Amino acid sequence: IIEGVQNGQLGGEVYELTLANGGLRLEFNPNFDLPDDVRERAEEVMQGIIDGTIDASIDQSGATPPAGDEADEADTETGDGPFRVAAVLPGQANDYGISHGVIDALYEMQEEWGEENFEIALSESMFVVDDASAAIRDYASQGYDVVIAASSAFGSSVEEIAPDFPEVSFIWGTDPITFGLDNVYAFSVNADQGAYVGGVMAAMMSDTIGFVGPIDVGSISRSTDGWAAGAEAANPDVRVLETFTGSFSDVSLATQAANTMIEAGATVIAGQTEMGVGVAGAAEQADGVAFFGNDADFSGFAPESTYASQVFNYGVALRQAIEQVQQGQLGGEVIVLSLENDGIYIAFNPDYPLPDEVRQAGEEAIEGIISGAIDTGLPPLE
Repeated sequence: IIEGVQNGQLGGEVYELTLANGGLRLEFNPNFDLPDDVRERAEEVMQGIIDGTIDASIDQSGATPPAGDEADEADTETGDGPFRVAAVLPGQANDYGISHGVIDALYEMQEEWGEENFEIALSESMFVVDDASAAIRDYASQGYDVVIAASSAFGSSVEEIAPDFPEVSFIWGTDPITFGLDNVYAFSVNADQGAYVGGVMAAMMSDTIGFVGPIDVGSISRSTDGWAAGAEAANPDVRVLETFTGSFSDVSLATQAANTMIEAGATVIAGQTEMGVGVAGAAEQADGVAFFGNDADFSGFAPESTYASQVFNYGVALRQAIEQVQQGQLGGEVIVLSLENDGIYIAFNPDYPLPDEVRQAGEEAIEGIISGAIDTGLPPLE
């Protein structure tokens, strides 16, 4: 490319790195010898790819493309073949955030319905909105039945792309807006409900508590507000610290924010989305600091500091939307997760139990929110 620029060609050409042109190569570790037959087979495969006798190409869903008659039989527009769902995710399968929850829900449905009937494609770590937008459009152009855009930051992309693909259903969250489009589902979370419960329990255990989130939007805003409301209801004198890192990807920022709160006297801290991993890690390393999770059950990640977690069961919303798509309704509906419909639940860590009176207060708060006897301070999403 640089030599082309030096010769006056400023651009307009795509270069691919391949085994054939030396842009890719396989390095064998001289200190860890492969068995001869394995190395020989690897070299045969490389030569086959170079000379074209082996086709190692894949499409962007990660699946090997069909060949010959099989390609002619794959017709998603007529309903033949599996129901195809693609998800564009801001994080990864192990991030303890929305990506984690969406992936788990999709694989649970696939296990129930069978891989031959339910095909899944994933694009993870789409932190950059422009990259996510390109992936959303690409999946729609490939004829996927459903494209999931799992971030509040992806809303403008869905609003722009969905009208271009009226036969594709788009599911996005976590804001309750369908943009008036008949092929868009939105899912959102009454995240203040479970956070309120956590705030009640936290304020019974400490006079100074903290909450770390990425950006003050959507369900994250509801969580922080609910956490503060619950804490103040349980202890009017409680000191509530809040910090937003401004990032969905930089976990180290969450760890720094949590450590700053701990230095300021917080002995109970909470975190949400991918930031929860950094906060839980800080609690795990500190003496006498407890952690409350949001989004997923953190007891497996930080077993010695996690008392409880507000878990978002995204499968409740995704299953409802996908089943409706299969019945012909492509969108136009908002699905809200709550304590009442089991889209939210509180996971208590059995290995790090709360004091009895604290857990009882938490369970009473759950019952009060479901019955309507407790107002979290925010109008419920509908």
